[in-house]
Amino acid sequence: MKVLIIRFSSIGDIVLTTPVVRCTKQAHPDAEVHFLTKKSFRTLVEFNPYIDRVHLLDNSLDEVIEDLKKENFDYVIDLHNNLRTARVRKALDAPSKAFPKLNVKKWLYTNFKLDTMPDVSIVERYFEAAEPINAKNDGRGLDYFIPKHEEISNDDIPMSHWSGFVGAVIGGSYATKKLPVEQWRKFCSEIPYPVILMGGPEDREEGRQIAALDDVKIYNSCGKFTINETADLVRHSKVMVSNDTGLMHIAAAFKKPIVSLWGNTTPELGMYPYYGFNNLNKNVAPLSFMLENKDIGCRPCSKLGYDKCPKKHFNCMNQLDMNKAVEAVIKFWNIKN
Repeated sequence: MKVLIIRFSSIGDIVLTTPVVRCTKQAHPDAEVHFLTKKSFRTLVEFNPYIDRVHLLDNSLDEVIEDLKKENFDYVIDLHNNLRTARVRKALDAPSKAFPKLNVKKWLYTNFKLDTMPDVSIVERYFEAAEPINAKNDGRGLDYFIPKHEEISNDDIPMSHWSGFVGAVIGGSYATKKLPVEQWRKFCSEIPYPVILMGGPEDREEGRQIAALDDVKIYNSCGKFTINETADLVRHSKVMVSNDTGLMHIAAAFKKPIVSLWGNTTPELGMYPYYGFNNLNKNVAPLSFMLENKDIGCRPCSKLGYDKCPKKHFNCMNQLDMNKAVEAVIKFWNIKN
């Protein structure tokens, strides 16, 4: 048996597919499990032991399709569900199923604040596409695998952080999902533990502004490490504080306590930290604290995000009570110790 799983992007979404990958392999140990993604996300999946072969989309989808046809797949699990993945499924002419994106429900929620979204993680919806091959959720949560050559050591971070640190993910795919610098500065000034700021090269300057508060207590790692090296920083953290972004899901894969910060998106869209078999109304995720401003009626304003606040006030992030974030981190830090 040969199964193809498709998810083109992005970091968090791909990490959220890992339970389906694992459970497909567990349901069919002798099957070949293939994964199709964009070339830029290769490192997220190429070290996954439950994946036998990775196929990469770079420039030409037609070329990828021609290569995939040679594999003669028995089943295709589409965890992206867009026009391009529909082309792939049609061309391969194999039994397939796409997960429900619920775009109409998301549109009603973001435009009219009519919340009809199911009270489950997107992971549970991913599994609907795997039902025909009897791949069932084992409840073990997310996976993330770091190759040995990208593991970090104490020499990669300041000595002041060797005995433990709080990871702070300041990056994000959209501006309206990112906590402003001044809010991060409030948090870092009050937190009694060493902090490592995490993000890409595009976040380096904001990281510098935050770290300027105390360059001994706060280490700006933005842009200094690969995604897998940063994931290893996450693995070594005591507690993670994160915007709604990919590293938040990597933290969940390592079962880290997470204080998640919500701006224009909301947990009800299904992308909250997932530890396995947890949803928004059940107290089965004691390592997750979701900080959001529920007192304004304009959120969620988008299922993804914007370059700037459509209302020009950005109160969803500017009015977050960072003292609550500090309190949650202290609680989690003491529990883990």
